[in-house]
Amino acid sequence: MCRLLAYLGTPLFLEDLLIRPEGSLVSQSLAAREARTVVNGDGCGLGWYGERPEPGLYRGVLPAWSDANLASLCGQIRSGLFLAHVRAATSGGVSTANCHPFALGRHLFMHNGQIGDYGRLRRQVEAMIPDAAYESRRGTCDSEALFLAALAHGLERDPAGAYARTLGTVEALKAEGAEPTRFAAVHTDGRRLFAFRWASDGQPPSLYWRVEAGGVLVASEPCGDDPSLWSALPPGSVLEAGPEGAWLRAFEVGPQACVRARHAA
Repeated sequence: MCRLLAYLGTPLFLEDLLIRPEGSLVSQSLAAREARTVVNGDGCGLGWYGERPEPGLYRGVLPAWSDANLASLCGQIRSGLFLAHVRAATSGGVSTANCHPFALGRHLFMHNGQIGDYGRLRRQVEAMIPDAAYESRRGTCDSEALFLAALAHGLERDPAGAYARTLGTVEALKAEGAEPTRFAAVHTDGRRLFAFRWASDGQPPSLYWRVEAGGVLVASEPCGDDPSLWSALPPGSVLEAGPEGAWLRAFEVGPQACVRARHAA
């Protein structure tokens, strides 16, 4: 399983969250504490927003702990919205094209988990991707296919509902006894941040969040010197954060799904 971190708030240098804290994402790439895969060395990636509507993107197959280019970028880039990911491959080979996050226009997406039995479903899942977006498909992993397929289910207007409907459609394709689908993921449209924690068997990967004076953090594992400041996202929930604040909502998956009532965080 992979590890990820996302931030929305007052602009800061990426190294302040990705490298310097105790238990940082870069350190998790070598020694994850809450994952079945301790080492996440199959590549890493960053997506960040600056002065343009579209995000910058850096991805590479070197492990995060030994990627000098990653460290240099983190020391130079200041951003108020960014996503970062270290990969342990479960679907698709080790290649730059399969490293997260994935970008299309103003959107960024990263994922920890899997589509159960993806090898049998790949052709049907890829068939969901709109023709206009299919030419953007560069890799072979399930995460990128899920991201692009969500465009066919209303991603532009309703990201949370789009992923609920996409996952529901995928689950409807499965045969009885198929492997579970697990979905700990983050999506942003350049303004709002959505963090999801869901699994078809009720056992989603770990995902935590934290609100502080400067903004909102989402991570696979708490980082920093006080883990008590973090809260686990409940299974079957989505966190939405934006300029107005942050909210937790129920995340109910189905072909006609919509995200249910909002609860103040």
